[in-house]
Amino acid sequence: MSKRSRIFFGLLLIYAIGMAAVLYRVVSDLDPRYRESTEESLVETSQLLATLIEQDVRDGAIDTARLDNLFKAAYAREFSAQIFSVNKTKVELRAYVTDRNGTVLYDSTGQSQGKDFSQWRDVQLTLKGEYGARTTLDIPGDPNSAVMYMAAPVRWASNAQGAGSGEIIGTITVGKPVQTFGQFVAAARSRTLYAGLISVLAVLVLAVMVSMWLVRPFGLIADYARYIKAQQGFHPGRLLRRAWDLMRAAYDEMRDALAGRNYVADYVQTLTHEVKSPLSAIRGAAELLQEPMEEAQRQRFLTNIQRETQRIQEMVDRMMELTALETRRVLDNAQPVALLPLLDELAHASHGVATQRGCRITVAASEDVTVEADPFLLRRAVSNLLDNALDFSPEGGHIELGLQVQGRWAQITVRDQGPGIPGYAQDKVFEKFYSLARPHSKKKSTGLGLSFVKEIASLHRGLIELGNRPESEGTGAAAMLWLRRRTD
Repeated sequence: MSKRSRIFFGLLLIYAIGMAAVLYRVVSDLDPRYRESTEESLVETSQLLATLIEQDVRDGAIDTARLDNLFKAAYAREFSAQIFSVNKTKVELRAYVTDRNGTVLYDSTGQSQGKDFSQWRDVQLTLKGEYGARTTLDIPGDPNSAVMYMAAPVRWASNAQGAGSGEIIGTITVGKPVQTFGQFVAAARSRTLYAGLISVLAVLVLAVMVSMWLVRPFGLIADYARYIKAQQGFHPGRLLRRAWDLMRAAYDEMRDALAGRNYVADYVQTLTHEVKSPLSAIRGAAELLQEPMEEAQRQRFLTNIQRETQRIQEMVDRMMELTALETRRVLDNAQPVALLPLLDELAHASHGVATQRGCRITVAASEDVTVEADPFLLRRAVSNLLDNALDFSPEGGHIELGLQVQGRWAQITVRDQGPGIPGYAQDKVFEKFYSLARPHSKKKSTGLGLSFVKEIASLHRGLIELGNRPESEGTGAAAMLWLRRRTD
């Protein structure tokens, strides 16, 4: 299996693992969420029944007669409620009442009356004025017999006190078997797992369909049909192997097409947009040259054509360089490069251009640093940053090439004293074909230089930043190229 195939199947495996992790998290979270919802409902029910009991309290004595009649009538009711896939036919809510000592005065199931429940968490905490709740197994060792209990205090209020206040004289606890909503949890789990499995299968089927029909819909069938015709006899094993080979070839084409289609489309659209302007200028100048005019005007239009043609040529050349760079994944010519001599060399090489523009270039470094890099590409990257600084520097401006060491990183800085970067352009400077007008010529560049630097930094596992200098340092921009130091 090729490396690209392993990467593709690896991505599918990552998707499957990620989907499995999400499903596991969702499925494992279903039961707690159902329990929380049930608990909230039981809290309200317990408070409602507590209010009902408090209406029958006389001189601090709890009377459960009305509660007993209520539950007997509820248990005797006949009904059928179809709740999605579950048919509910009986009331399973249970309740018991205790006095201030925790002794059970009433139990709707008739099993615990007279027992001491003062040590149960729901009763104990509620008698103290706190929130009391517990989950207990009806049958030891059987998790399906668990019952959730929530309690509310029963208070005795004097005439001066309002409802819901006064001394706690007992508790009312309502319970609900977990099994009553466990079937909803099981159904939700099944639906979630089913949806997740369908999603994974859909992605796999989509990948196969794209491989077979999106990239080479007719070529696959035609190739396979020609192969069958060429066979002398029926050989199922050979035909299956041929079909598998064709599908694998289609998959390779599909992967490359999907990876490059948007990339190429963006490039073509952007390049067409950028070339349109100089082509219009060339066409306009060529049409005007067909008319009688003075020699000076003719020379001016010829110069325009020459300039715009050169601009298109530079754009195409830089585009080809950038495209070639983007297709690389590793450095082919990595070797130790000392940065301080490199900066000195570039400053010296740009001295002539800087002198013509009335600028000066200095190098500031506390120490030399060695990095593992491609010397040619690294020189091009720093040179592009330096050319950019020269283009925006005012006459008499100072450009500083700096070198600093910060931990495992070496930082190359290029500072100028130009107008800086406008706010609207801060997040666009590294976009392809985006360029600002130069202060001197009012012309824009190809807009590919900084994109080229960004690709070189990425290829070296480094970073590139471009922003304005702090106000304390005056105006200007500062480019920072971060490279990993070479470790022996």
